Amino acid sequence: MTAQPSGQNTGGKPYRIFIRDLEMIASVGVHQFEKIKPQRIRVSIDLIVGPRGPDATDTVDTVLSYENVVKAVRAIVATGHFHLIETLAERIAAECLNHYTVVSAKVKIEKPDIFPDAATVGIEIERP
Repeated sequence: MTAQPSGQNTGGKPYRIFIRDLEMIASVGVHQFEKIKPQRIRVSIDLIVGPRGPDATDTVDTVLSYENVVKAVRAIVATGHFHLIETLAERIAAECLNHYTVVSAKVKIEKPDIFPDAATVGIEIERP
């Protein structure tokens, strides 16, 4: 496999950006105890991103930065209480899809501390 020089066309193919198991404390849940005490959640995101242009350079300003995606997720979680992790996932997916290069978004949210006899519980959505 040979590396392509900076700025060379990548063949016009989409690529994937992913974030796995981003852990944070969130105010989420329908039960009273969940409304009082924030809990640990785990967020994973897969984004299909449109191809880079033929004149794209080897700089971060020519791509969607996963650092910016993580910052956006943290900001959404910090906005307040979510009754459902489905709602939180939809908000995260919508924010990702706001970026013009994102073709589709898959968001998985897990609540690992809900049942002592289960490693985790959660949901996953995929939006075009």
